[in-house]
This record gives sequence, C-alpha cells and structure tokens, in this order.
Amino acid sequence: MTKRHLGVKDGKLSPCPSSPNCVSTQSQDPSKKMEPLPFIGTIEHTKQIVQTLIRSWDRSEIHANETDYMHVVFTSKLLKFKDDVEFYFDASESFIHFRSASRVGYSDFGVNRKRMEKFSEMYMDKYEEGNRL
Repeated sequence: MTKRHLGVKDGKLSPCPSSPNCVSTQSQDPSKKMEPLPFIGTIEHTKQIVQTLIRSWDRSEIHANETDYMHVVFTSKLLKFKDDVEFYFDASESFIHFRSASRVGYSDFGVNRKRMEKFSEMYMDKYEEGNRL
C-alpha cells in the first residue's frame, strides 16, 4: 500500500496515481480530469454550500476544514472501503478544485468519478439557483 498524500502544496492537490481509481480537477490526464467549480459568492458561502451538500450524503465525514481546504472521507456501505475527497478553495481564481481517490485497490469501477459528477451536478444546481435570484 502506498502512502496517502493529502493537502495542498503550492496551490496544488496531490496528483492522481496511475491507477484508474482517482479523479481531479488539476489532472492533466484526460481519463482522470474533471472541471473545477466556480465559487458561489464568497469563499465562506461557497464552503458552507459544500459542507451542506457533503453532510447530505450517507457515510461521509469531514476530517479537516481549514480556510482554503477540506478533507472528506466517504466509506462504502458493504465492504467499508474508504475514499478520500479533497477540496481546495482557490480564492485567487474563485474556483473549487477537488480530488477524489480510493485508498486501496486498483479499479473502483468508476465510483470516484460518479460521486464527483453527482456532487458537481448538485453544486451547479445551487450555483444556478443563486444566479436566478
């Protein structure tokens, strides 16, 4: 098992490993790449929305919540596998960057991508809602 690297260094989340069980908005690999999400108002308001969305999911736990960084652990229902999801709130660009990766194994059958696609969809619904007001 390889050591997990969590956190932000020089404005970057850790790169995804070569295994297909990770997605990131900062990846250069098209198979792992996802788009960052725009802030909704201030960084504080944006973080509040992210926290609310995360807390609405079963088996999610916020492990770190700092000024520009959040670390969440998702635990699978059946086998109790843990996935690390990191959010970097880039105030200079007004974007949320994220990385979602399995802790163990090689393939995750697309679970991390599906989770972050769903999260992005839920978040953008809130973004569009805010722009309609």
